[in-house]
Amino acid sequence: MALRLPATTRAGRGIVGLLVLLGLVALLPAHPARADNPIIQTVYTADPAPLVHNGRVYLYTGHDEDGSTWFTMKDWRVWSSADMVNWTDHGSPLSLTTFSWAKSDAWAGQTIYRNGLFYWYVPTTNRATGRMAIGVAVSDSPTGPFRDALGRPLIENGEIDPTVFIDDDGQAYLYWGNPHLWYVKLNADMTSYSGSATQIPLTTAGFGTRTGDANRPTLFEEGPWVYKRNGLYYLVFAAKCCSEFIAYSTAPGPTGPWTYRGTIMPTQGGSFTNHAGIVDYQGGSYFFYHNGALPGGGGFTRSVAVEKFAYGSGGTIPTINMTASGPPQVGTLNPYVRQEAETIAWESGVETEPSSEGGMNVGWIENGDYIKVKGVAFGAGARTFTARVASAAAGGRLELRLDGVNGPSAGTCTVPGTGGWQTWTTVSCPVSGATGTRDLYLKFTGGSGYLFNLNWWQFG
Repeated sequence: MALRLPATTRAGRGIVGLLVLLGLVALLPAHPARADNPIIQTVYTADPAPLVHNGRVYLYTGHDEDGSTWFTMKDWRVWSSADMVNWTDHGSPLSLTTFSWAKSDAWAGQTIYRNGLFYWYVPTTNRATGRMAIGVAVSDSPTGPFRDALGRPLIENGEIDPTVFIDDDGQAYLYWGNPHLWYVKLNADMTSYSGSATQIPLTTAGFGTRTGDANRPTLFEEGPWVYKRNGLYYLVFAAKCCSEFIAYSTAPGPTGPWTYRGTIMPTQGGSFTNHAGIVDYQGGSYFFYHNGALPGGGGFTRSVAVEKFAYGSGGTIPTINMTASGPPQVGTLNPYVRQEAETIAWESGVETEPSSEGGMNVGWIENGDYIKVKGVAFGAGARTFTARVASAAAGGRLELRLDGVNGPSAGTCTVPGTGGWQTWTTVSCPVSGATGTRDLYLKFTGGSGYLFNLNWWQFG
């Protein structure tokens, strides 16, 4: 049976569920239902690292614990999307317990694909030395599970925030650092390196000028993100704590010389840190970052968001500001194939958990909670709706609403008690009026307390 905590003990996420409509009013230029940033609302997330693989964007993040007053982070999370607005929760395939040598601090990492395997480079505190070290985990799936590739740190010098990049000639590089900036040349196995760590000179020409701190004359702070585009090498980084902004430098080669190019995202939002990741996907360019925009959010309870942008002439990156609307949808979502319940554009009140049937399910559902799924292509019209549900209570109702949580009703399924939170059954109900491309709201109604869990759904 899934653990069910009293509503009064659900710290950050309970607050998100209760206050999401009120707390976001000040953030949004329009009705709160139109918000799509931050892209994850079920937990606090930070340090986004996107990876494009086989037509999807996989997003690797850190996880801020509810109510944190420090960078209290115990695991890493994975999400994915094919349309940049509906994100599927793949749970936590990597945690501190994966590394027998790790003590604490599941901080900012990045995953890269090579030779059929996915390598996730993460910083964490080495129990034996008390210093930050960089480990590497490996999986044959982008969603894990991941295992410790070495049984020890890959490299350790007390600094953090690894980013990894494979050049066109096949040479892989691992960069990291705070307060310095380092790199090593990774071998083809991606779990060893040649030579020793090289420190990149932090010059004002390369990384801008910081004032007021004689020990740190340049803007470089932490969180490097290195990539290559149209023959130009980019190094995006968090600048000048605190509060941080996002800046970038470019170079003709992977190790420099670097030239400072300016600000990407100015200091803004409710978090004094920021951390960027950039990818191209389906003809667009996307900038991932974090802020403290969700209720209960702040510098230690952050949330990942994303914006679409276009490069300027010569490969310049424009100034990008945080928005509550996020990027436009790429394509549409097909409701006539099975969709995981944890595929969400926006939600109020729900959480996710591992399902006994594999993957994740949505739980902690109470009266009035909802899930928004954006841009659902119903076409000529849906006639039926089917869902996989479970309830250790009396169940409830799953209302299908269009274009708003109180929008036109397309149908209602009754969910019975099943005798357990992981005792699954399938329910169906007729549908009418679901035509064209619409935003779908799964609205949950019923009595008091937790109602039921939802694993997947599909229209017919």
